[in-house]
Parts: sequence; structure tokens; C-alpha cells
Amino acid sequence: MFKNYIFDLYGTLIDINTDEGNKDLWDKMALYYSYKGADYSGTEFHREYSRLCRDEKNKIKNLHPEYKNNVDIKIEKVFRTLFELKNITVEDSEIFNVCTIFRCFSTKYIQLYDGVIDLLETLKAKGKKIFLLSNAQRAFTMNELNMLGLTKYFDGIFISSDKEVCKPCPHFYNGLIEEYGLDKRESIMIGNDYKADINGSKRAGIKSLYIHQSISPEIRGKLNTKWAVMDGDVYKIKKLIVK
Repeated sequence: MFKNYIFDLYGTLIDINTDEGNKDLWDKMALYYSYKGADYSGTEFHREYSRLCRDEKNKIKNLHPEYKNNVDIKIEKVFRTLFELKNITVEDSEIFNVCTIFRCFSTKYIQLYDGVIDLLETLKAKGKKIFLLSNAQRAFTMNELNMLGLTKYFDGIFISSDKEVCKPCPHFYNGLIEEYGLDKRESIMIGNDYKADINGSKRAGIKSLYIHQSISPEIRGKLNTKWAVMDGDVYKIKKLIVK
């Protein structure tokens, strides 16, 4: 039916719950920075982090008005600048550590949905190509892909923080298609977000399958796809779009 299967990650393959609104997270990050000579309170750290994220997004919007509001940043830049604001210089390895620590502190749980490995193994056995198209931070996502044993299944990994553009912008979809030389007619997007994954893929001229999970946004209006799994059962994807 299709040769190329393009997956969203969080809420589609990975069930995850993160909390960046927890005061304890920012207190711990401030403490870690203070260990390294960059003295922050939790409140100050959170305030500066938020400001720097906004500034980075505004820079990208100005450089790429064609993306409209669908921009993403490299979070590593923010964490490095937080050191620089306190006149501390650190190596790239330290920034990687900070990203890992931040993700650990902010993650409440992370696991694969039941049926994910079975689906990916089935696609591989049938000679299909599998791609990841995710609104995510590479500094977080690659650790999680490796930890959960997913990396080996992908023929290509396309992450929004690398490209500074995100779903539902067609530029993000088309970037994947062009980089890997895919035929849109032979490709399908699978995701749990009716705007980012379903409406976005339609705007890019790619068919899609929607899977509803507990963390999926509430659907407003028409669901623009022929295929849908409304009970979160990943096993049903094979029956609908894998031949």
C-alpha cells in the first residue's frame, strides 16, 4: 500500500509525561548551575530560560517569515547562554549533560505504547522504509530513542530543533521528503495530533493516519484523514495501512 511510513514520536510511539511547570525542576537546575559557578535562584533561572527561549524563537521568525509561527530552537543555545550570562564558559560536553539532566528532572514517566515494536518489526520485515518526523529537541530525543530501542528502526530521523521549523508547517514535511528522495504518493504520516500531524501532512500533500491517545489534543472540526484509530490501539495500524 505504502513504501514509506513517517511517524510522529511523542504520543504516537512513545507515551511520555513531562512537567516543566514544577518549581522543584527550576530550583534543581539553578543548583546545578551554581555548582558550576553560575549562581542562580530557581526563580531567576526559570525567568531567564523563558526569556531566552522567546528571544531565540523571535530570531528565527525574523529570518524565516515563511515558517510563520511554526519555528523551533536548539535548546542547547539557551542552556549555554545561561552560563554565559554569569560569565562562565563550558565545553559542549557540559551542555549535553545539562540537557540530559533537565530532561531527567522534568520527565514523570516515559515508555513505549503497546504494539510499537511489533508494528516496526512488521514494517521492516516487509521491506518498508521508516522515518521519524518529530517536533522535538535532538538533545532530549536521541537519548530516549536509544534507551527505548527505537533508533535502529529508522531509515531517517528528522527533528524540528535541527531544522528550526516544526509541524504543521509544510516546509518541515517537504524537507524530509527532499532529503530522503521520497515519493509523496508512496508515503504516509502516522501521528496523534490532528493539527500538527494530520492537517500538516495534508497541506504538504501526504496521506495520513490518525491515532488518538490520552495526550492527543481535542479534535476541533473535521479530521482530515481516511484512516483513524480512535482507541489508541497501535496493533490496529497494521490492519489499516500495512500490506
